[in-house]
Amino acid sequence: MKYKHFLVQPGQKISLKDYDPKYTDDFYQKSDAQLKLQEGIEEMRKDQDMLYADNKYALLIIFQAMDAAGKDSTIKYVMSGVNPQGCQVFNFKTPSQEELDHDYLWRYCKSLPERGRIGIFNRSYYEEVLIVRVHPEILQAQQLPYIPPNNQIWQQRFREINNFEQYLTNNGIIILKFFLHISKQEQKKRFLKRIEQPEKNWKFTLSDVEERAYWDDYMHAYEDAFNHTSTEWAPWYIVPSDRKWFARLVVAGIICHTLQKLNLSYPQISHEQRQHLLTAKAMLEAETD
Repeated sequence: MKYKHFLVQPGQKISLKDYDPKYTDDFYQKSDAQLKLQEGIEEMRKDQDMLYADNKYALLIIFQAMDAAGKDSTIKYVMSGVNPQGCQVFNFKTPSQEELDHDYLWRYCKSLPERGRIGIFNRSYYEEVLIVRVHPEILQAQQLPYIPPNNQIWQQRFREINNFEQYLTNNGIIILKFFLHISKQEQKKRFLKRIEQPEKNWKFTLSDVEERAYWDDYMHAYEDAFNHTSTEWAPWYIVPSDRKWFARLVVAGIICHTLQKLNLSYPQISHEQRQHLLTAKAMLEAETD
């Protein structure tokens, strides 16, 4: 699969209208994609083990999407083979009063992955240029000393986010950003399913439907964010997500491809350490039960 097809090329302007949420490449059957996904999960398991042992890099995976696009299930299925000790998932909700008393990146900095680990942000600091942009009253509640006029605040935050992400990559945190692209029609189908199936009722709130009235505003906010923050060091990928099985396959493939490019390996031990191993082996073999 050509993952560049999903990449927002840095420096280029894109329109979400040019990305088909129903796209499934050459996979016409769900079963074929699921088999390929399992292969990717196994590869990821091996790469994660080396990432942990190598202890030089961390991987930060960011998921953004409209409601019901499948963020939770993508994380669940794609990361199913990963060792839980080397992976952390953070879901960011409405900021608390403590968080509002700090700068907008503060709560995300606290949750960054350690070296050797994979960190997943289910929603992220990009909410600060998405939902906050669509609902400017949220910005007014952030207690900022000064808000630049004429929408300059968003340009300012794009620069701040780019600088922040470059700082992270300079320090060994590899960043992957996925937008799970769902159509408005497919979102409606999934919302109705959540209402009609009792076991899914808990996932639905009235505000989910109310936000659909701002669909075009969200699409504009997303496009502007992609066009200003897809960089060489922290690229955006727009993943077709009307078919969940295909979205999972794409995400897993890009993660594996990224880890493999790091040329990870297990640490090499010194001659002295090797001698200690041989001594330990001899001692164990000499034991009598």
